[in-house]
Amino acid sequence: MLTFMEMLTSLTTAAGAIVLCPLVKNLLPSSFLNNLFSIYEEYFCTPKITLFFRTDCGLSDNQMYDVASTYLRTKIVDSSKYLNVGKAVRQERPTFDIVPGAEVTDSFQGIKGLKWKLHVEKGFDGYERLRYFTLSFDKKFKEVVLESYLAEVISRSKAIQEAERALKLYSRDFVCGTPGREWSSIILEHPTTFEKLAMDPVQKRMLKDDLDRFVNRKEWYKKVGKAWKRGYLLYGPPGTGKSSLIAAMANYLKFDVYDLDLSSIHSDSALRRIFLSTSNRSIMVVEDIDCAKLEDREKEEKSAQLILKKPKFSLSGLLNFIDGLWSSCGEERIIVFTTNHKEKLEKLDPALLRPGRMDMHVHMSYLTMDGFKQLVSNYLGINGDHQLFEAIEALLKNKNVTPAEMAEELLKSEDPNVALRGVVEFIEQN
Repeated sequence: MLTFMEMLTSLTTAAGAIVLCPLVKNLLPSSFLNNLFSIYEEYFCTPKITLFFRTDCGLSDNQMYDVASTYLRTKIVDSSKYLNVGKAVRQERPTFDIVPGAEVTDSFQGIKGLKWKLHVEKGFDGYERLRYFTLSFDKKFKEVVLESYLAEVISRSKAIQEAERALKLYSRDFVCGTPGREWSSIILEHPTTFEKLAMDPVQKRMLKDDLDRFVNRKEWYKKVGKAWKRGYLLYGPPGTGKSSLIAAMANYLKFDVYDLDLSSIHSDSALRRIFLSTSNRSIMVVEDIDCAKLEDREKEEKSAQLILKKPKFSLSGLLNFIDGLWSSCGEERIIVFTTNHKEKLEKLDPALLRPGRMDMHVHMSYLTMDGFKQLVSNYLGINGDHQLFEAIEALLKNKNVTPAEMAEELLKSEDPNVALRGVVEFIEQN
């Protein structure tokens, strides 16, 4: 009868043979192989610990996945044979990322063999089902890795992100088939600033002051028991600069922008997941809110009672994320709604417009003389007076011209006199 040691020796020999012979490995059941290698590792290998870094963490994104991804960019060039190389439009340098299945070996404080690996699992349909990093190391280094190494990884990742810092515009248009990822992004390089905006200077100053108060009152929000967020409604005719104002706000605050298309939302739970996946210090933009297919709360109740066709998502669900319990999940966030027809929102539900949801209403009006002078400064370089300004001011008082229309006219000539005479003719014919 074989002794225990003889049995282990036989198992070790068998495990080695299987590793060296792919044909044998393919013929044996995976459950048998897993048990065999588990016994081999337990008695003949140093015990290992493996940490998993998934893309998702409950209802929100897992920040540790992004931390690991960023950190490993500095390691893969030296320790990996295969690299993903990417470069966005107007990005100065290419970035390098680990490819699925590749391993990156790191060291820390004399500890070698800290092995990172990116795993991607696909479903039967061929779409990506799961993506995650693993970090494997000897069990005896557990305390150092958990308490010191991961802290170093987080610190290095933050430094890298700050060095690469660029405003981003997030969209949900290109995330199909990427589980755990609600957004994709590009670099936001919109040139508009508050100084270049063709809007009423008093209103512009009020808005900047309001933004300054918001970002500087973290402790105040905590003291009064309010979620650290702010809502804005930008309303006015098309072409009056609502999108440009959002870009100016992002550039002023250095906040990323999330462009949310409500027509792509299928349920309140999906809306909740999307809101939770946004980062702090960001602007969530919901354009043309009056065009969203929202049912008022009375109709929602009737639909629920009659068990009729359920709307894509409900107004009450949207209100809850703006001003309910879920609104406190995150901080230093701004939500901007835009509409061409404010009166439609009032008919839908006046509660949508109240403070706490849309705290500040900003009317984007037709072009005023102050706005016109700003456009002339931007396009023609005229910062003083001009002989045609008086005639143009008189015309603007009686005609509705949007900043977008005026900007198009000013593009027609670089000669100030020619351009301004064209402006007079345009307004008279409008």
